[in-house]
Amino acid sequence: MTTTLQAPPEFDNLWGHPKPLWMLFMAEFWERFAFYGIRWALTLYIVAQFFNGDTSGQSFASNTYGSYLALVYASAIFGGYIADKVIGSQHSILVGALIMGAGLFMIMMPDQTFFMVGLATVIVGNGLFKPNISNLVGKIYPEGDPRRDNGFSIFYMGINAGAMVSPIITQWLASTLTDTPMMDNYKAVFGAAGVGMLISYVWFYIGRKQLKGLGSVKKTPMRTRNLVYVVFGAIASIVPFYILMAFAGAKILAWILFALFVALAVMLLSHAKRDGKVAFERVVACLIMFAFNVIFFMFFEQAGSSLTFLAQNIVDRSITEAIEFKIAWFQSVNSVSILIFAPIVTILWIFMAKKKLEPSIPRKFSLGLLGTGLGFLVLMYALENLLDENNMIPIWPLAACYVLHTIGELCLSPIGLSMVSKLVPASLAGFAFGGWFLSTAIGNNFSGMLAGSMSGETGMTVASALSGFSFSFWLLTAGGVLLFIIGPMINKLMHGVK
Repeated sequence: MTTTLQAPPEFDNLWGHPKPLWMLFMAEFWERFAFYGIRWALTLYIVAQFFNGDTSGQSFASNTYGSYLALVYASAIFGGYIADKVIGSQHSILVGALIMGAGLFMIMMPDQTFFMVGLATVIVGNGLFKPNISNLVGKIYPEGDPRRDNGFSIFYMGINAGAMVSPIITQWLASTLTDTPMMDNYKAVFGAAGVGMLISYVWFYIGRKQLKGLGSVKKTPMRTRNLVYVVFGAIASIVPFYILMAFAGAKILAWILFALFVALAVMLLSHAKRDGKVAFERVVACLIMFAFNVIFFMFFEQAGSSLTFLAQNIVDRSITEAIEFKIAWFQSVNSVSILIFAPIVTILWIFMAKKKLEPSIPRKFSLGLLGTGLGFLVLMYALENLLDENNMIPIWPLAACYVLHTIGELCLSPIGLSMVSKLVPASLAGFAFGGWFLSTAIGNNFSGMLAGSMSGETGMTVASALSGFSFSFWLLTAGGVLLFIIGPMINKLMHGVK
């Protein structure tokens, strides 16, 4: 069954871009509000609620967080396929939004099993939502439209606007509930995220008329039947995701994700081969970039685990005697930095393009890896040279780390989304976006394993943090240098795609 149109309809422009971009921007804003609203609190809540605040729970919390993130992104591979082949992007987004909202309300329950089932429900919903809204952004532009890259950059700013606002609001909400145990305050955070997800659903449901049928399937008895099957299938799939997260463990999950990646690569290559040598080699280039994306997210996603525990235990967050920099606010440093630096980076690329000096896609990725590595170098310096008498470091090194990670992210993530939409055959676009998120999933799972090793059995220490962040710096630097060297070879495989 064909579920998407081959060419976009004619859209009116608003501020230089197709009008639906701004509707998709706000739908993604509220979904990211929900996602990032709980990001800072998950590991802290697990330690507080299920380990009575004992630091021995940090390793379990980090591994759980890494597995959760990995499965969130891995589920995108199935969501992309379902949209492409069964119910279309629009209905996938709507069903996913409702399921995610239900899961966010479920994790408010204090029972550990129910909490894990709630996370599994969020995972299933996100898989239906995330790849398909990104896919729609690519499809509202005609093939070869030079505005597409900037459109993805604008969309990426919507992601980060939601990510900036949500930690500030949810931390404020948690801080206002001063007469209750902290774990109850985290539950209020989860509830606020659930409300954000419902707003995303309503916004997209009303605004999807602007898409003029793009990403939809004609209403027939078959579509209704397929939609029912997808809803029941999504509910049933919560159980295996729960089992993977609660019982499989990060190492087993790593092998499962690797097997999925191999299967996806084979499918993409086999389909591309039918379209000729150029299509095949472009997919090869795309898969190579997926591998480097794994390295990036293995370290970038330390933000919700090891960097959170660093902020809680080893960073002196006192600004004055009366003012403390809240843990959640570090999550907003990343988003504020994106809103500041994204226009600067975009202007820089445009300026360099006019001078015929703009880096290629592989070398932009390389700069992303190197920039992220520099963030860990700052933490290495602080842990070796800036410890006070209480074995605490100042705020600024961690804030600087987040800023450098942001600059690295801007060189990689928005470019990656646009790259996928250009290199992969249109018939498998949603599936390919699922592949991008699957590579992110593998990196996220590794991030949880690394953070868990830094916490160990007794919680994070200065020595374990220094060791983990040193490893992060050297591996990112090696990956960035390697990618810079082999960049010209990958460009040849791309056959003119820039």
